[in-house]
Amino acid sequence: MSTLTYPEAIGVGLLQGVTELFPVSSLGHSILLPAVIGGKIQQDLDMTADGSSYLAALVALHLATALALVVFFWRDWVRVVSGLVSSIRHRRVETRDERLTWLLIISTIPVGVAGLVLEKALRHALGKPVPAAVFLALNGLVLLGAERLKRGGTGRRRAGHAAPPVDEPGLDPAIASDARLTKLSFVQGAWIGSAQILALFPGISRSGVTMSAGILRGLHHEDAARFSFLLATPVILAASVLKVPELFKPENSGVLGPVAAGSVAAFVAGYISVRFLTKYFETRSLTPFAVYCFLAGVGSAIYLSL
Repeated sequence: MSTLTYPEAIGVGLLQGVTELFPVSSLGHSILLPAVIGGKIQQDLDMTADGSSYLAALVALHLATALALVVFFWRDWVRVVSGLVSSIRHRRVETRDERLTWLLIISTIPVGVAGLVLEKALRHALGKPVPAAVFLALNGLVLLGAERLKRGGTGRRRAGHAAPPVDEPGLDPAIASDARLTKLSFVQGAWIGSAQILALFPGISRSGVTMSAGILRGLHHEDAARFSFLLATPVILAASVLKVPELFKPENSGVLGPVAAGSVAAFVAGYISVRFLTKYFETRSLTPFAVYCFLAGVGSAIYLSL
């Protein structure tokens, strides 16, 4: 049986920490890069092979990235937990924190149900290099389409987000962003959250499609990115609860050390990535990522088909 080495685990951890948050598909890259490199790396990093621990290792790396999100957005999550407790205690959804809490819960339900039903089937059917390359190219078209529709004025101008927002003087930017997000209706939030279902297809970026859906509902890039990162955290944590225990089976004992090292790398890369992206999307768009995904997807599909 193939074994995940320390260099492979650290390399995949760095890759995961960056590509999970950048709108370029971590799963797609985790499938494509080993296939392009070939050799022993391709053998060790094949999630469809019998007895492979690579998928469980990837979920552990996802967990490390989710923990980086929790650390970065810890103030938001304190407000979310406070809002949940307050909402249940008083049986209401009135304050900003209470609305944000239930907006995140309702927006997460569709992908949670879809993941339980479809994830295994889609991974076995499409978790191969060429389909992943095709979906990566499609991911680029989705990102580009969202930007073009927004510029063309066909994106929904809801909740006052069509233009860069103006807030109360002195209001903390994070609180201001959360306040703008809570102007979304629960139906709008569920629609944006449902976009994450597309990320079950290897090559489609969770953050990318969620940001695109948010932009089309009228969110500014900064708020769309923030909502995407907040939505990703419970989804990744839930998937980890289901998958990470597989790593502790006797047959996977040899990969625990490499996975631990890779998780540290994923955490560091994830934290740096989210710190960069929250600043990046204050003034910039998805277009560079769209171009990269399309060219990388098409190029990989051609290379792997030769």
